[in-house]
Amino acid sequence: MAIRLFVVDDHAIVRRGIVQVLCENPEVQIIAEASDYTGLRNELKKHGEPDVLVMDVGLPGKNGIDILKALRDDHPKLKVLIVSMYPEDQYAVRAFRAGAFGYLNKASAPEKLLEALAQVVSGRKYVTPEIAQALIENLNTPEADSAPHEKLSDREFQTLKLIASGRRLSEIAEELALSPKTVSVYRARILEKMAMGSNAELTHYAIKNGLVE
Repeated sequence: MAIRLFVVDDHAIVRRGIVQVLCENPEVQIIAEASDYTGLRNELKKHGEPDVLVMDVGLPGKNGIDILKALRDDHPKLKVLIVSMYPEDQYAVRAFRAGAFGYLNKASAPEKLLEALAQVVSGRKYVTPEIAQALIENLNTPEADSAPHEKLSDREFQTLKLIASGRRLSEIAEELALSPKTVSVYRARILEKMAMGSNAELTHYAIKNGLVE
C-alpha cells in the first residue's frame, strides 16, 4: 500500500535530498512539497491529508513548532515527523509537546530517516536515545531547577536564538513575519524570564549553552 507524504522545508536542495532518501522506500509517494506554512495549507486543501508530513522546524514565518500546534487543532490525526538541523536537546521536547510523532536530526544517517518513517507510519512515536534522555531529564527536573531558556515559550526561544545569532530586531521581525514592536515585546519577556539585562548577556548565555554556534 502506498505511503502518501508531504515534505516541507524552505531549502530546495535539502528538500530534494530528503525526498530522494524517502523514495528509497518503493511504497513512498511524494504527494506535495512546500517551503512554508502557507504552501502547506494550500497543498492540504488541494490533496487532503497525507499519511505523514515530514517537516523542518526552522521555517520562515510560522515555524515548525507553531505549525504543529495549528495542525493539532485543524488536522488532529495527521502524523508529523520533524527533520531538523537543530540538536535534539534544543527542540525535540518542544516538538513532542506540540504533537510531533518523531524528531530526527538532519545529520543522521539516511537509513535512520527511513526507520523513523516506518515507525511513524505504524502509528508509533519515533524517539532516538538522545531524545529519550532529554525527555527523562525534562520530566525529572523541577521547573524551578530548569535552565533559564527552558522557561521561554517556543516563540521566545526562537527569538532568543536569532538575537544571539546577531540579528537586528528588524531582521528578526521580517524572518518571523512579526512587527518590530512584537519582537521588542518578546525580547523584553526573554530578558525578564532569564534575569538578564542586555543582548550581549543573552548572546553569551546562548553560546555557552550551545544554543548557537
